[in-house]
Amino acid sequence: MKIAAQDVNKLRKMTGAGMMDCKKALTEANGDFEAAIDLLRKTGQKVSASRADREVSEGSIFVTTDATGQEGILIALNCETDFVAKNEEFQALGADIIEQAVSQNPASIDDLLSLTSGDLTIGEKVTGLIGKIGEKIEISAYERLKADKVITYIHAGSKLGVLVGLDGSNGSDVDAAGKDVAMQIAAMNPVAVDKDQVDSSIVEREVAVGREQALAEGKPEHIIAKIAAGKLNKFFKDNTLLNQTFVKDNSLTVSRYLDNVKQGLTVKDFRRISIGG
Repeated sequence: MKIAAQDVNKLRKMTGAGMMDCKKALTEANGDFEAAIDLLRKTGQKVSASRADREVSEGSIFVTTDATGQEGILIALNCETDFVAKNEEFQALGADIIEQAVSQNPASIDDLLSLTSGDLTIGEKVTGLIGKIGEKIEISAYERLKADKVITYIHAGSKLGVLVGLDGSNGSDVDAAGKDVAMQIAAMNPVAVDKDQVDSSIVEREVAVGREQALAEGKPEHIIAKIAAGKLNKFFKDNTLLNQTFVKDNSLTVSRYLDNVKQGLTVKDFRRISIGG
């Protein structure tokens, strides 16, 4: 069956696929547009499967909050090259994904991929773009965070994103303080909000390292435990958000900075996701 050029162009506009791919799909489908679209999707699925072992170390972070400002959403959309990460269609896909996440509130990445956007699911849209671009694309992270006030931050280049949830704002404008803390999280990469949230395995490891260091330095046995405890406290100061030195004012901890902004203001939780680092 001969396929008219205008039909090929029509299918290209409908799907965004390449001209030769559209012509081949229409030929195999005997001119049936719906069948041709299904063939193009299948092509995308084959491309996706054939690239399943590829590394996706590039991409973009997308963050937003709901209308109340009390829930934040963060998504990492990965691809193989920075060139594709900057592609308009890739960026549009990321924007569509996070829009659907806000409006439909999926519980997991799998649920997110099953959401409908227009006539397709998010998963089908990802597969379709894989087929068109020829690179592996995947959602590597999907985070939601609720608090009295959620602040979002994306670092330059959209390779790192932060959600920080503040409690104790009581309706006050704490956006600037939240942005400062989000930038602190981006720069200092704390392991937890406070020391009581640090995983017990990390605490045990730090104590063991402190003991070994003290023994290697020839410290007396009766003060080894005290030295290890001191090193653990230093770890908490360096690696838990509220106890870290505030990067914009070294005379304050993050906890004291927030309390100076508004008494009782604190961090409930945070999320930090980076791509390729």
